[in-house]
Amino acid sequence: MTFRRRDLSLTIAAFILYAAFSTFAQGPRADFNRVQTYDVQHYLIRASFDAKQKAVLGDTTVRLKPLRPGLRAVDLDAVGLSFESVSLESSGLALDHKKTPSGISVLLDKAYGLEDMIAIRFKYRTNPTKGVYFVDPPSRSDGSQRSAQIWTQGEPDEARHWIPSFDFPSDKATTEQYLTVDPDQTVIGNGELVSKTPNPDGTVTWYYRMTVPYSTYLISFVIGKYVRIDDQYKNIPLSYYTYPGREKTARDAFGDTKKMMAVFGELTGLEYPFSKYDQTIVADFRFGGMENITATTMADTEIFFSDFEFGKGPVMDLVSHELAHSWFGNLVTCRNWAELWLNEGFATFMEAAYREKLNGRGDYMRKIRADAAAFLIDDSINRKRHALFNQRAGDVSALFDNAATTYNKGGAVIHTLREEIGNEAFWKGVNLYLARHKFASVESTDLKQAMEEASGKDLQWFFDQWVYGAGAPSLAVRPRYSQRSKTLTISVAQTQRLDTLTPSSFQLPLDLVIHTPAGRLDRKLLVTNRTQSFSFKLEARPKSIEVDPLEKIPLKKLQLRSIVSVR
Repeated sequence: MTFRRRDLSLTIAAFILYAAFSTFAQGPRADFNRVQTYDVQHYLIRASFDAKQKAVLGDTTVRLKPLRPGLRAVDLDAVGLSFESVSLESSGLALDHKKTPSGISVLLDKAYGLEDMIAIRFKYRTNPTKGVYFVDPPSRSDGSQRSAQIWTQGEPDEARHWIPSFDFPSDKATTEQYLTVDPDQTVIGNGELVSKTPNPDGTVTWYYRMTVPYSTYLISFVIGKYVRIDDQYKNIPLSYYTYPGREKTARDAFGDTKKMMAVFGELTGLEYPFSKYDQTIVADFRFGGMENITATTMADTEIFFSDFEFGKGPVMDLVSHELAHSWFGNLVTCRNWAELWLNEGFATFMEAAYREKLNGRGDYMRKIRADAAAFLIDDSINRKRHALFNQRAGDVSALFDNAATTYNKGGAVIHTLREEIGNEAFWKGVNLYLARHKFASVESTDLKQAMEEASGKDLQWFFDQWVYGAGAPSLAVRPRYSQRSKTLTISVAQTQRLDTLTPSSFQLPLDLVIHTPAGRLDRKLLVTNRTQSFSFKLEARPKSIEVDPLEKIPLKKLQLRSIVSVR
């Protein structure tokens, strides 16, 4: 998911600005994972809509397998659903059920074992306040040819507002959607469009099927009047759905998708992992885009920026970000919301990686610097800190409150990881991480293990401070040259403010460049303490020094004083 431009004002400010603890011993917590007594295998969703009443008429079958013997009751997430019937699909036997604080509890007809498949059919009606959004057509003639729309938004936990489900990212299931709409409407859903069937009442039922398992928050549809533009990457069909009269805008915004697919496939060592890729614009979308599997939803206002020269770069980043989620988020998914940075940090980093392939290292570093600056600005004013591993993730309503951490810091930390272990080992680790966990769920420890195996390095310290720790280092660097002893002394003080999650001292491998009258000297500093000094023998006073000139660690505030000469 990408935040809208107004939500990323710090990022834009960073672009503009750049262009013109105590002893830390944190680690992952297991209590963010949700206990499961069953594994959902498949959702069979049948839905029609009453646009005037903004209602969904639902008929959903949930097929699941017990994870422990003797399963007697099934609890599902369901908010605001008025159930007409709950039954076993195989026999039609009505099942006792009751509302719970989080949804519905269904009492099964008997105890089921590990080898059993249980199919529970729910018929219901709902006027959802989340999950499904009904958008009216423009209220006045403004030249727009946009129709009324109905679309979904599932992340983080909105699917429960229109389908009974295990609404948590750790559970993955296949889906079928039978969506019945007016004959002049288009439906865009997950997976393959199998059929469009006219009904006696004049409506049409669109049938989509997704045959690989994925997380509930990615289940989606968009309904409206659209023009479809077709494209292709290898054997993958690509479709861009736009409003009549906006075809050029869609081609400009989405036309490089196949180039992005090629780059991401090359970098990760895994080709695009699904059978199609649709991109659809919608109105009144509160995010920039959402990576619904095989069917990304985009805010029309964001895509319309591609009509202007200044908007082409941000739109490119948006499109590449959402596409990158096909690997980081959809193929391999965070196990719980505390690990959301694994989705969003990687997608943000891949924006820069695409820029690097397209325009070179300079453009890559501009993006990395901007992300680092966005986080550092936010971190200096935002007291609601969390680490990349988000210990506040129990409150999903606040999950995206500090996007500068999850997105911008996440992307910059992945850059630093790449610099720490080297380019070859990094991309080898990415491939190992994705291939090992494809169609499954991950935690930060899984990424750490893959990168350690690829590099042969112990990265516990790296994850402790950058993933499980908050904030970033602030460095005061004071160089002094003694003419008597012919010694350059570099004093480094870490001055970052401390709290329960911020390390009192970061471990920082820093490159040092010393410019002397005789030429350039390259040295390395390993900063590990709150205050530390390093000395180098030099025959003459250096002309200048540079600290981390390649910005391998962009997440830092650096105050570098002029060289002082002493006796």
